[in-house]
Amino acid sequence: MKPAETTIKMNKSYTILISLIVALGGFLLGFDSAVISGAVKGISVYFEMTKAMVGFSVGCVIFGAMAGNLVAGPVADRFGRKNVLIVVAALFAISASWSALATSYLEFVVARIIGGIGVGGAILIAPIYIAEIAPPKLRGSLVSFNQLNIVIGISVAYFSNYFLVDIEGESWRWMLGVEAFPAIVYFIGLFTVPRSPRWLIRKLNKVALARKILTRIGGEAYAEYTIEEIQQGLSKKETKGKLSDLFKSKYGTIMTIALGIAFFQQITGINAVFYYAPTIFEQAGGSTDSSFLQAIVVGLTNLVFTLVAIWLIDKLGRKPLLLIGTTCMTIALLMTTFAFKNATYNFNESTLNKVSNAEIKTALSDLDGQTFESQSDLFETIRTKLDQELFLEFEREEIKNFININATLVLIAILLYVAAFAISLGPVMWTLISEVFPSKIKAIAISVVGFFNSLVSYTVTQVFPWELSSLGPTTTFAIYAALSFCAILFVYKYIVETKGKSLEEVEALLVRK
Repeated sequence: MKPAETTIKMNKSYTILISLIVALGGFLLGFDSAVISGAVKGISVYFEMTKAMVGFSVGCVIFGAMAGNLVAGPVADRFGRKNVLIVVAALFAISASWSALATSYLEFVVARIIGGIGVGGAILIAPIYIAEIAPPKLRGSLVSFNQLNIVIGISVAYFSNYFLVDIEGESWRWMLGVEAFPAIVYFIGLFTVPRSPRWLIRKLNKVALARKILTRIGGEAYAEYTIEEIQQGLSKKETKGKLSDLFKSKYGTIMTIALGIAFFQQITGINAVFYYAPTIFEQAGGSTDSSFLQAIVVGLTNLVFTLVAIWLIDKLGRKPLLLIGTTCMTIALLMTTFAFKNATYNFNESTLNKVSNAEIKTALSDLDGQTFESQSDLFETIRTKLDQELFLEFEREEIKNFININATLVLIAILLYVAAFAISLGPVMWTLISEVFPSKIKAIAISVVGFFNSLVSYTVTQVFPWELSSLGPTTTFAIYAALSFCAILFVYKYIVETKGKSLEEVEALLVRK
């Protein structure tokens, strides 16, 4: 029988401390993903990279993350969540040190891929561990610590790059190497956290040790009730989960929720906005300096509203936050679409004089007096006047000189979009993924869903620049708005509320009999 609230003596400070230590993996994940942005120029010169080599040196982390996604679940199921996280911390430290000391392109890429494997492991196993150790009433908030730390890690990486860029010599080595320090702290800190009590009982049958951990978290009544729930689940005597199990009808609801939320978290364009925020603001007519300043504001908005999500997720619940967030995301993307739809591109003496490249200015001088109603019409004309190299320069550097748009509306829309994502799909997706899988299929399922999420993310970030140049920002943001609306429908129809339920109660609710 579930213990009464008065009999539970929750040790919140201890549980929060454990969760914060484990969630440092999210900080390293965010830092590792963002720190390369400041080092790109230095490594491209030092290693004499072609554009293709630069692209792969940045993107290879994602390939490492996909590999980490695939192996993290099964390995954590066999050797324990804590042990895998210790290895992850070591991988981050090795990657940071080796990439900073690399003397060849091959060395550098291998070092970055090692870091990517750490990224893939951290993003999956840290939420699972926290979900397994957290009491039901705190689980949403504590799992969201991981997303908060990812956001903080990204911001710290940008500030770190800013302060290290002027170091004499090869500053890129310092930018990449500084990550080793928090990685070592994480490695040491993990030895102070207990092993997952659910894993201890299910895998090693160490009930006494699990009871000791659970008692420290919530008192004796909480420990006994939780152990009883875990053992009831074990009494089903199910065999170890296989990949084929994911396609069984009884797990249909769970896999629909997990794959659907993983898909919509990325396909609605969040990483396109984060990675290309300066490009978006420049296309809205901003200068390079103001665009980077606006991008910093985007990052701070993400941080603030992730904190709001942590505050609300165990009060409002997962489904209400998702409905509010996806609705606001759709509105924001429609606002952005509207702003670019009503933009015009004006060529006159004043706008042509702003062009810095004399060759481009001369080639476009006969457009004086013309106005284009859409970016696609503009590009169709410009391509007839410039070769490919000059066209790319026009697209990157000069188009902002000709656009007439409500730039304030674009900024407000992007900030609304990021805020809405930060209270919904950002943290809630990882909370749900850590909650919905039964113990039998958790290892293989979490790996498959994590890999799928990374694959969608990679696809979006690769396609977005092509969409902007080929389809124009109006069509691009209209597509994302339509996908975000589909996310609302998905959440309304398929997402089941898990707030306040134990992991065993969630399993009973979702597994079809």
